[in-house]
Amino acid sequence: MTTADSDEPRAYHHGDLRRALVQAALDILDEEQNWEFTLREVARRAGVSHAAPYKHFADKRDLLAAVAAVGFERLGGAMAAVAESESDPLARFGKMGEAYVAFAVAHPAHFRLMFGPTLADSPNAALRTHAEAAYQGLRSAVQHCADAGRLPAQDVNLQTLAAWSQVHGLAMLLIDGRVGAVTRGEISAESLAAAVTRSFAARLGRC
Repeated sequence: MTTADSDEPRAYHHGDLRRALVQAALDILDEEQNWEFTLREVARRAGVSHAAPYKHFADKRDLLAAVAAVGFERLGGAMAAVAESESDPLARFGKMGEAYVAFAVAHPAHFRLMFGPTLADSPNAALRTHAEAAYQGLRSAVQHCADAGRLPAQDVNLQTLAAWSQVHGLAMLLIDGRVGAVTRGEISAESLAAAVTRSFAARLGRC
């Protein structure tokens, strides 16, 4: 019998068990493209006892909140990474939008969990913190455009919401297979995201 099939827990250093459970849930989410798995399945994947998840998570929804928090952290990190590579404010904004869409296309189920109704009212502090940080990263890019004189300073909040709506809407259309040209292979999701974000950035620069 393998460790994964046993009810006997592995030995973990302090803090490792929680990370192992979150990673196991992430792996299952990525493989199955849904979050219908049980805590028992997560424990089995992590190679721990069925009771082990309850040492760190009150229930499955609590674990899903931690998984979504990781998603927002990674999304924010992806946008920040491309932002650092661009000095022009509008180009930086465009690249961040592309990174947003790319994350969704690469991790559709994770993206749906992060933004869907399952966790809409979750009190999880880490989830709220990382979600807000990701949004503020996008807002910072718009603020840089304002600081550079590319749009009125009083429009920052409205333009941030408009930008978010644009990239999020495109992301959802793509992961739901609603863009026929991409589905038929006539254009890649990456190319479409680049074209859309460049177009929006150009309009932003004319505000």
